Amino acid sequence: MVDGGKSLASKPTWKNSAQALIVLGFNYLPNGREAPQHARPTGLPVEKVLAEILPKITEMDEFLTECAAKFGGRIKVLDHPFLGPFSIDQWRKFHLVHGLHHVKQIRKLRCAMSRAGLQRVA
Repeated sequence: MVDGGKSLASKPTWKNSAQALIVLGFNYLPNGREAPQHARPTGLPVEKVLAEILPKITEMDEFLTECAAKFGGRIKVLDHPFLGPFSIDQWRKFHLVHGLHHVKQIRKLRCAMSRAGLQRVA
């Protein structure tokens, strides 16, 4: 997230600011944007994902806490690939909004599976 103790954030554009407002201000993550290749699921077994997700979230939270102690919560530290530079506080909010977006997707899939008579995995 940081290189040699320095922020890696660029200067936000008007487009970045508008898009960040939609996602972080209105808690809305639009559909249709593909995740960058490095952030896409790799086909891990569901059991492995379920076992590892909470420890990974805890690890991320600890790292964000360290960065907030070093830079403060409001200093832009790293660019989001589509939304531009975020502060630690904004990264936390983004991960919440993004996670809730996926919860909606999972609920829709479960509902579709139920209507099709398929059994839920988790």
